[in-house]
Amino acid sequence: MSERGETITRFLDAAGWTGAEVRPLAFDASFRRYHRVRCDSSGAVLMDAPPEREDLRPFVRVARHLRQLDLSAPAILAADESNGLLLLEDLGDDTFARLLARGADEAALYRLAVDVLVHLHRLPAQVALPAGLPAYDARRLLDEALLLPDWFLPAVTGWPVEDGVREAYLQAWGEALADTLAQPATLVLRDFHVDNLMRLAERPGLKACGLLDFQDAVAGPAAYDLMSLLEDARRDVAPAVREEMLARYRAGVPVGDPDVFARSFAVLAAQRHAKVIGIFTRLDRRDGKPAYLTHIPRVWRMLDAALCDPALAPVTRWFERHVPTELRRAPAPAPMAVV
Repeated sequence: MSERGETITRFLDAAGWTGAEVRPLAFDASFRRYHRVRCDSSGAVLMDAPPEREDLRPFVRVARHLRQLDLSAPAILAADESNGLLLLEDLGDDTFARLLARGADEAALYRLAVDVLVHLHRLPAQVALPAGLPAYDARRLLDEALLLPDWFLPAVTGWPVEDGVREAYLQAWGEALADTLAQPATLVLRDFHVDNLMRLAERPGLKACGLLDFQDAVAGPAAYDLMSLLEDARRDVAPAVREEMLARYRAGVPVGDPDVFARSFAVLAAQRHAKVIGIFTRLDRRDGKPAYLTHIPRVWRMLDAALCDPALAPVTRWFERHVPTELRRAPAPAPMAVV
């Protein structure tokens, strides 16, 4: 048994799961791994996050906070944060993504997700935000947007981006983000989309929506999670569903000036799409995960649509100058390493 395997065995023994069957469950774009654990008639999920790569404390903090808000984050059954191990309540296999692939009612699932956001965003900030949550500030948003010039552009051009071009990109984003950053902050889960939402049919009301992958939560603009849900990097949302959900959210949350909210939605959409294009390229180039490249054309379509908003004029000009239409595509996968 590997050293990591021995650490996991000791953790499970200490948690009262001696002799449990451990089977791989899922990998994701991070360094985390998930395993389904069975012991007699009990089941749980093991999160294995190497501590040199991942910090579990934010997940623990946000999970407990969401449960205090009467939402269905998985209960934490045991934790060894120093070794990067959590034993979590098993919420099953019915992610929204899997249900949609099996023909589930798209609008019904999206209504449930939007209602969770309405619940969160109607709460006073002092209730919605757990203590110590980092701000989704200019520095963090700009660092994320930089993933496109730093990873995607070299992959499609073969050349690193010049310092002056990179600086102009940052300046353009700084102008575009100014009004959005002035909006009141609420809890932003950041990866709020159908792959991270579960249908828990046996639970009533909002508890029927299980929440996953929220360890990167921040205090930021309310439009972000709604945008993340409706402008999904991995699937196309039906236009009628998108419009219904925007109306449902606006009916449930007092967004103030609807034009300001719409501009914030567009700016955050463009920022996220630029980030995702960079991340998916990095997953191929750095981590050897080329499968994510298949989603880049969809993300480019959404980024192009967002760039039509006048609030993004400085960013749009930068893209017109430095990323011509023929470069707005998925890069070829990185060559396989020769062993």
